[in-house]
Amino acid sequence: MPIHFPHWRRRAYAILGLLIAFGGVAAFAMTVGSVQIPFLTTCRVLLSQLPLVDITPTWLSTTETIILEIRLPRVILAGLVGAALAIAGATYQGLFRNPLADPYLIGVAQGAALGAVVGFLLPFDWHGMGVGVIPLLAFIGALVSVAIVYSLARVGKTLPMTTLILAGVALGALWGSIVSYLIITSGEKMHGIIFWLMGSFSLSEWSEVKVVLPYVVVGVVIILLYARSLNVMQLDEEQAQQLGIAVEKVKLILLAAATLITAAAVSFVGTIGFVGIITPHAVRLIWGPDHRFLLPLSVLSGAIFLILADLVARTALAPTEIPIGVITAICGAPFFLYLLRRKKRAVFF
Repeated sequence: MPIHFPHWRRRAYAILGLLIAFGGVAAFAMTVGSVQIPFLTTCRVLLSQLPLVDITPTWLSTTETIILEIRLPRVILAGLVGAALAIAGATYQGLFRNPLADPYLIGVAQGAALGAVVGFLLPFDWHGMGVGVIPLLAFIGALVSVAIVYSLARVGKTLPMTTLILAGVALGALWGSIVSYLIITSGEKMHGIIFWLMGSFSLSEWSEVKVVLPYVVVGVVIILLYARSLNVMQLDEEQAQQLGIAVEKVKLILLAAATLITAAAVSFVGTIGFVGIITPHAVRLIWGPDHRFLLPLSVLSGAIFLILADLVARTALAPTEIPIGVITAICGAPFFLYLLRRKKRAVFF
């Protein structure tokens, strides 16, 4: 007879399983490339970097350089971006009580795109603290865009979510038209701009990981702390208020955290689509809508999904690299439709 575990135990096993899968996928992604490296060798190189672990090197120094300086930062950055977009998407879907919400709903992507395009068109280049002018302007553009949307939507001390969505759509359309015009007039820089807008991890470095990591970690921790409040808010804002939830405060904190990690993620790698919609949906359909599990499962699933998507992007047509936004759309949409059909009677919220 099959053994039926309680829901919490099944989800805890799911988190453990995804953690193991994440480690395996990350290690495997570092074995594949123009230089093939055995899986066990990759694992030994990674383990040798841990404190109190003494492994005698039996590999070439070039192999260690490829793994630690080229592939490892790329894999870590892909995992961070995937985790950030997935949990931000799950947070927006919970806040708006709308399964179509994604991290770009209130202008993050459009603001980042505008800032990045301006950075491409500037007649000078600048680097400071491991950040170039393009990701810096993309990050600023994303935050400024959301700040404008928030100020337009806020009514007194309340934040109507419908008004927030409408303001985000309107401002996003404005930024999109400006970006389109700038691309048309960008001349020889057009190819670089379009490639950035479609997303890529081709220039990933440790300096970028060090910048993105604190934002994602802090933002994810804050969101996870409000998982129970997000569950209560699925009922109704008035009922949540009666149950002791400071609704407006929670909305502001969650919007700020989700927006911050999204802005940090897209500022370096471009506006990668589908991750923030597909991953929370898949997790919700498989493991249920409880945000105490939905959020951490989305983090792990998003990281795994984007690492695999990046692996396909850099190997499918090697040595040519496919923009990762193309891969996430091709892989994500059919998978989501399959899950939707399989669980078509499931209740999202």
